[in-house]
Amino acid sequence: MKKIRVLIVDDSVVVRRFLRNALRSDAGIEVVGVASNGRLGLEQVRRLNPDLVVLDIEMPEMNGLEMLTELRASDVRIPVIMFSTLTERGASATLEALSRGASDYVTKPTNSSSLEDAMDDVRAQLLPRIKALAGPPESVEAPKERSPTPRVWSSRRVRSSKISAVVIAVSTGGPEALARVIPVLPADLAVPVLIVQHMPPVFTRMLAERLDAKSGLTVREGVEGAVVRPGDVWIAPGGRHMEVVRRSTGIEITLQDGPPENSCRPAADVLFRSAVRVWGGALLGVVMTGMGQDGFLGSTAIWEEGGRVLAQDEKTSVVWGMPGAVAAGRIVDQILPLEELGSAVTRLVSATASPSRLDVATGLTKGS
Repeated sequence: MKKIRVLIVDDSVVVRRFLRNALRSDAGIEVVGVASNGRLGLEQVRRLNPDLVVLDIEMPEMNGLEMLTELRASDVRIPVIMFSTLTERGASATLEALSRGASDYVTKPTNSSSLEDAMDDVRAQLLPRIKALAGPPESVEAPKERSPTPRVWSSRRVRSSKISAVVIAVSTGGPEALARVIPVLPADLAVPVLIVQHMPPVFTRMLAERLDAKSGLTVREGVEGAVVRPGDVWIAPGGRHMEVVRRSTGIEITLQDGPPENSCRPAADVLFRSAVRVWGGALLGVVMTGMGQDGFLGSTAIWEEGGRVLAQDEKTSVVWGMPGAVAAGRIVDQILPLEELGSAVTRLVSATASPSRLDVATGLTKGS
């Protein structure tokens, strides 16, 4: 089997050696070169033609953002994984890198008790991403935890005549995908939008701030007890599951620290299941680019209650794991390219909105 050829670009000799040793444990990956700054990294890309680049952000002479910008300007489309710190500065730089064409990121270990623990942490993050982004395409199958007979239009329950909320699942490639969907939604959207993007703490808050600046909707990181209103967009905070619950004040957000699902916390399945408990089939689920299968079981719950499900297509997904699982399970109304998802959400919500545009859960009009 052809090995995945990786170039490491980092100004630290210790980090370069650390990453080389971490990747050496996988027989399917070969480190073909290293570089200590972006300028040398560009030269190595031209000379070695690697399959993927692991790129630091802060480096002398030419930093990671500058290298990435030149790389994409020269139309080099190889995947780039940023190696980021779990700090506000690192999160901001990483989100900027993703907007400039980086494929994904991994975070540097911070609280590891030993070098081996740190290496295990980086391997767990980095190896699956390298294989998903630069390995041979894998056939996508629906998870085994599904109904024995997939439901189709003729056999499933009648769909709800109204959409009361939109729930979105997204992971690898998600920040840039969300930046192309959320700003398309109209400022007077008659329903709330709740999002699970697989990201660590700090990153999700900064992602919400970036999307809020680009959107006519109010985008925030989820907080305990927040009332869910039409036109608000809530992003699950990194490291915590986000759910919705019905209380006397209306529909509220609640956060919890339960076990990871699909190796994720927050997990889309957790959010989707809670949304079904609150709104039943009056839901629109959207599953976008990402590794793994998070969102499949939650989408199944929406589908079986008569709700609607959209999935991003393979061509525009950075990784087609999550939307591919939904498509393979035949629990999807439409499979659409990224550039059509925002308008599709808007059309479906508008088509089912009541004339008064009241929120089913709270009875409050937008802006109340």
